Amino acid sequence: MVIAVALSLVLIVADSRYRHLDVLRSVLSVALYPVHYLAALPLRLSRAVDARLASEAELRAQNGALQRENLELRGRLQTFDALQAENRRLRDLLGSSFKLRDRVLVAKLLEVDLDPYRQQVLIDKGSSSGIFVGQPVLDANAVMGQVVRTSPLTATVLLITDAAHSLPVQVNRNGLRAVATGSGLINRLSLLHLPKNADVRVGDLLITSGLGGVFPPGYPVARITEIGDDPSSPFATVVAEPTARLDRSQEVLLVWTRPPLRQGGGLGDSDDIAAHAAARRP
Repeated sequence: MVIAVALSLVLIVADSRYRHLDVLRSVLSVALYPVHYLAALPLRLSRAVDARLASEAELRAQNGALQRENLELRGRLQTFDALQAENRRLRDLLGSSFKLRDRVLVAKLLEVDLDPYRQQVLIDKGSSSGIFVGQPVLDANAVMGQVVRTSPLTATVLLITDAAHSLPVQVNRNGLRAVATGSGLINRLSLLHLPKNADVRVGDLLITSGLGGVFPPGYPVARITEIGDDPSSPFATVVAEPTARLDRSQEVLLVWTRPPLRQGGGLGDSDDIAAHAAARRP
């Protein structure tokens, strides 16, 4: 037992300080990929069976809802080209370039971390698909988190609600900058160091500010749900709810907006990511 404990301590130090076990972890991740895939297979099969057994009435209702949603989206799309052209002209006047779209890749969730102290998910794309540590991850609604660990076939995503994650944001209404920090709860973010007279309101939309060099600017993050006044604190207590469906999304978007954070070294885990974001806060 003493030998086993000593060997465990040596391996922990070698892994945390010198990264000697990264290659072994990568090999094990490849070996365990079939296990992750098979573990998710019953759920996929059950969903396929449920879809096959859906009643005609349910299918008609879904079809009607989709047609109404399509009509609404087509109506909104009619103004998109005009707004895009106006935005391009304004950016040209300011002397900056206009980027039409970012490169994205769709990935599926394989596994959710059950540890109550860590909010992470495992996706089915890895370094062989070009995924890199620090890469922003979104769902169909808003920012979800960022990649903190990769293997050839999978990647681990740290959600924005994890207590180790911080994200520079701004209030969409007035441009006020702040830092949104995870609380460890799936539906709660905290805004740090906002003075009590800050111009924030319940319902304000928070978007990425682009500061810190990790997340691109302008992506939705959360909506403010609570503003408190703690007499013992010089700052306001501001709570926001993420607009991403962190507990329900099955597919995510990985976005390329900048070079990888690590080129042969550098940011390699969630703590490094959090430190990087905190060091470059607005």
